[in-house]
Amino acid sequence: MKLLILLNLLLFCHVASTVKHSLKIFVTATSGVPNFPEFVAAAMVDEVLIGYCDSNIKTPEPKQDWMRKLIKDDPQHLEWYSMKCFVSEQFFRASLDSLKQRLNQTGDVHILQRMDGCEWDDETGEVVGYNQYGYDGEDFLVLDLQTLTWTAPKQQAFMTKRRWDNDKASLEYTKHFYTHMCPDMLRKYLHYGRSFLQRTERPSVSLLQKTPSSPVSCHATGFYPDRAMMFWRRDGEEIHEDVDHGEILPNHDGTFQMSVELNLSSVAPEDWRRYDCVFHLSGVVDDIVTRLDKAVIRTNWVSPAGFLAGPVIGVVVGLLLLLLAVCIAGLFIWRKNNNGFRPANTRQ
Repeated sequence: MKLLILLNLLLFCHVASTVKHSLKIFVTATSGVPNFPEFVAAAMVDEVLIGYCDSNIKTPEPKQDWMRKLIKDDPQHLEWYSMKCFVSEQFFRASLDSLKQRLNQTGDVHILQRMDGCEWDDETGEVVGYNQYGYDGEDFLVLDLQTLTWTAPKQQAFMTKRRWDNDKASLEYTKHFYTHMCPDMLRKYLHYGRSFLQRTERPSVSLLQKTPSSPVSCHATGFYPDRAMMFWRRDGEEIHEDVDHGEILPNHDGTFQMSVELNLSSVAPEDWRRYDCVFHLSGVVDDIVTRLDKAVIRTNWVSPAGFLAGPVIGVVVGLLLLLLAVCIAGLFIWRKNNNGFRPANTRQ
């Protein structure tokens, strides 16, 4: 969160900021979860899914065309991931069973997770590695690469911490992986995927409102990368009061979306024209500025009068159509009677 705030401040001041790239690997082992693989692993570069494996498919699957190209050029890369998936599955299943026994847990749902990887600053060259475990939704173990020791936020993790702290050979290998191997892999991915990962896509920006008394939301979707900020201005100056910033969220296509709301309950209608919403995307000079205008606000809200008017009009039209149908039917029967047909029997 602090990193995000700092990045937003740098963007707002229009200072050229460095770009940090990341390689993250998420691993999850579960028990008692129906219709879900007992083991799942996924790798992401700059929040983009690049590879996946689970206990059902076994073999890792590349998820980007440029990753398929990399594997074609370097088949050993896929072999390395295949080995990692196999070893990780055995380790996580055994660890989950061991934890359940140690904590005297039987049945129910239990989840063991790990997030590890590295960040690389493409200007300073700084590398930051991380490795942390969670159990049943809470922090369990966190590796400190500076001291090469594990931190145990939970009492239940102390036994594992002591055992892992004493495995010096494993700690040295872990340090080498996160400070050298991981950033090398990340740079390789960035090279193969540069046309996709280093692109910029501007979003569509809309003004949304649930009801006339609700805050107005300035919503941007379809932008890439996620290094972006959005804010409200009044008379050209950024405002913070009555403003609620939402998080940057991923879309299904790899782009991102975000919203920022403005509470207008204390703003006179004639002053709306003083406000506008600004979207800024890192690496793009021109901002997208959207002026606050009631005429362009999108809403699904229907006034109570309009809500009632619809059914009333529908009933009136329905009655008229029914009356017309009766008249036509009566005319048809009358004409048939004049041609020798007997009157229709209306008794049930």
